Amino acid sequence: MDERDAAARNREATTSDEPSLLPPVDVLEDEGGITLYADLPGVPKERLDLHVDGENLFIDGQIALEMPKEMEATHVEVARSRYRRVFALSREFDTAKLTADLKQGVLKVRIPKAEHAKPRRIEISSA
Repeated sequence: MDERDAAARNREATTSDEPSLLPPVDVLEDEGGITLYADLPGVPKERLDLHVDGENLFIDGQIALEMPKEMEATHVEVARSRYRRVFALSREFDTAKLTADLKQGVLKVRIPKAEHAKPRRIEISSA
């Protein structure tokens, strides 16, 4: 199975009505674009689907916490096993240059601004 097949299956699963957790996300903006930090504890890279569809950014992650067979949980605080979040993106962002990194349960997504949306200095000539 390759990563494209896994991503397609994850995308199909996200269209279901399965209840999900809303991961907390910090969004930081600077002159060059935005950076999102999403907390996704327990989600490995193989079970994470990040995709752009139209002007929406989708984050879908399946928690992979396995309980040993000989053990039984007596108390569970997280009853859902999926994270899901959708963001509407402005046209000022260049989603073709989006980058993502997952480290220690935190997904970092960088979306740069499109060239037409970046501030620029206009040179004034003297006549």
